[in-house]
Amino acid sequence: MPRFAANLSMMYTEHPFLDRFAAASADGFDAVEYLFPYEYDAAELRRRLDGHGLRQVLFNAPPGAWDSGERGIAALPGREAETRSGIEQALEYAAALDCPRVHVMAGLVPQGVPSAERARYRDTYVANLARAAERAAAAGVDILIEPINGRDMPGYFLTRQAEAHAVVREVGAPNLKVQLDLYHCQIVEGDLTTTLRRDLPTGRVGHLQIAGVPDRHEPDGGELNIRHLFGFIDELGFDGWIGCEYRPRAGTSEGLGWRHDYRGVQA
Repeated sequence: MPRFAANLSMMYTEHPFLDRFAAASADGFDAVEYLFPYEYDAAELRRRLDGHGLRQVLFNAPPGAWDSGERGIAALPGREAETRSGIEQALEYAAALDCPRVHVMAGLVPQGVPSAERARYRDTYVANLARAAERAAAAGVDILIEPINGRDMPGYFLTRQAEAHAVVREVGAPNLKVQLDLYHCQIVEGDLTTTLRRDLPTGRVGHLQIAGVPDRHEPDGGELNIRHLFGFIDELGFDGWIGCEYRPRAGTSEGLGWRHDYRGVQA
């Protein structure tokens, strides 16, 4: 049966961030994810989780200068020390929030970078992820990497599922996994059923996310057949979480009817 986590960075924006935990719980969610916790004291976030019976299942490591347009630094040569420091900060929060997964963003590659230079980005990425996975393993945390479509995030280093799985295989750490966002994957590659059939049984997928394509609203609007996809994910035996990383079209609670569109999903 699918297990859904509310993404509090995109959902419940009708409320101040710290009030979104209560709103998600009131709508029947058992778990939450969001982009970044670092603006808030970890103890306060933990109180919100515990007070509303929620589990924290995912957040991102520090991404560099987000407000200035950076979208991660793990693949950027020369930013290795900052990457290591960010991983340490993320693991401190993960311990406080009992969160088993941290997504490490790769970063943006300047347009027109030659292939030889791009290889330096990849080497940096692999080395940083290997160090991050080793450090996270000691804390019982999985490190995740996510292919992101170039329409929403032009220049992002990692865009395709095969590239992500190749990196995971090369690093060879059992706690380095792929975050498969079906929204991004549909935009870049499509053929979601084949992707799920190929990749879920490998054990290299640590988290799923969902949103409607092309507008990133509720998942039952647009191109995706969520009844088919959720049923197929069940058939494949995936026991992880599906993050609801979408922007509600007109009110978060009002748009949750899609959860009734699959047998066994509780509203």
